[in-house]
Amino acid sequence: MPRHGLALRPRHALALGLLQGPTELLPVSSSAHTILVPLLARWPYGELPATLRKSFEVALHGGTALALALAMRAEPSGALADRDARRAAVVALACVPPAGAGVALATHIESRLSEPRAVVRGLVVGALAMAIADRCPVTRVADELRPRDGVVLGLAQAAALAPGVSRSGATLAAARALGFARDDAQVISWHVGLPVILGASATRAARIARTGLPSGAAAGFAAGAGAAFASTLACARLLGRRAGRPLLPFALYRLALAGLATRRLAHDAAVSGATDQSASRS
Repeated sequence: MPRHGLALRPRHALALGLLQGPTELLPVSSSAHTILVPLLARWPYGELPATLRKSFEVALHGGTALALALAMRAEPSGALADRDARRAAVVALACVPPAGAGVALATHIESRLSEPRAVVRGLVVGALAMAIADRCPVTRVADELRPRDGVVLGLAQAAALAPGVSRSGATLAAARALGFARDDAQVISWHVGLPVILGASATRAARIARTGLPSGAAAGFAAGAGAAFASTLACARLLGRRAGRPLLPFALYRLALAGLATRRLAHDAAVSGATDQSASRS
């Protein structure tokens, strides 16, 4: 149960859901925004239990996954056509590392990697990886995608379980490092990411069905998931026509967000320290 009577407020959940679409499809980390925006806005979201926050984040991803599934149904066959068994193997192999890491590290991710300072580190590391990978020359075309590439993409998705790294950013960086052009990298990123998002959402939904939600949380979950679905569907249709974006501007944005969060954390730590000293003198 939320501490001190705190609950997931529907208006906050709605705002975070609207942020989910653009921040999931762009390589800026949706989880970083879900964690850091409440910190910067002084919302009490960070005081909720870690398991509740993680369940809410997965609910947002569930809305995103459903929207992406609808958006991608209308796409022409591309770099990962379903009828191509070899490319289907790429998608399957790209799911194995994040699935294994998700099961093995679930508690650690919920309790420690979702802390704001860990998110800041993920933003910085992901930004550096994206900036470096995007400088790699284009040496391959989409038809040259091989199962071994799926392993690399899967490891990138496993690394993205750490909030702040970004699933989209990690897979885009991996695809660019493998020599694919930006257009192909984006298609690859979307296709290998969808099964992972769906799987994580289904797993968490099953857990919620067994344990239930704290009183008053259902409205926030519904608002967030619905807003995530709508914002993702709108953004997918817009961004699908703007493939091939350079990664450097997103890397710089991530560093700026990390800087803002670091400043807020330092300020809060200073205030807390001053308060503790004042209390000890009383």
